[in-house]
Amino acid sequence: MASRVAALDWNQVGTDLDAQGCAVLPGLLSPDECRGLATLYEHDTHFRSRIVMGRHGFGRGEYKYFAYPLPEPIAALRPALYPPLREVANRWNEAMGIEIRYPDDHDAFLKRCHAAGQTRPTPLLLQYEAGDYNCLHQDLYGEHVFPLQVAILLSEPGEDFSGGEFVLTEQRPRMQSRAEVVPLRQGDAVAFAVHHRPVQGTRGVYRVNLRHGVSRLRSGRRHTVGVIFHDAK
Repeated sequence: MASRVAALDWNQVGTDLDAQGCAVLPGLLSPDECRGLATLYEHDTHFRSRIVMGRHGFGRGEYKYFAYPLPEPIAALRPALYPPLREVANRWNEAMGIEIRYPDDHDAFLKRCHAAGQTRPTPLLLQYEAGDYNCLHQDLYGEHVFPLQVAILLSEPGEDFSGGEFVLTEQRPRMQSRAEVVPLRQGDAVAFAVHHRPVQGTRGVYRVNLRHGVSRLRSGRRHTVGVIFHDAK
């Protein structure tokens, strides 16, 4: 998994994140890995909790948070993806005048989270049926928030489901919101900003606020894995 992540074009990923707040990581998982993860949804022993979105006003559909120890390949992806995303995160914080810097490896960052009482794992597996959707939101689980996260599509568009596009919205000061729809195939991932990102304006750098969600599923069933790098209280 580490070599697969290292082979991605991280210069292009950084450019796309700077320009759009998101970037596609193509072919991150194989079809077999995708199917293997999706089948875990029916086995509660892998999870610490289940959330039905409609009960909380989050949309329609449901998801489950993985328990520690995380299953492969999620356990390998978190520490592999963290270092190149950390470079973007630290550069963004410097540009926005935020003093927080992120350590070199993911274990060190998790120690920071756990010292603050954020000890519950946040990677999750989402399941959508026809008519389901995910409202625009931000995954903020405590004081320590890593500013980038990754979502991996486990199902094949056009075969397993239709609709259900990943959507990112960006709110700039004194401007209307901008929407970005990210097309993905099975095994593709999208890296995106959790909360805000820097944008160069005529008077310097300013912060824009971002939210993400999933449009209405028109047919079939869709599974996605969310890889969040900070833990929750």
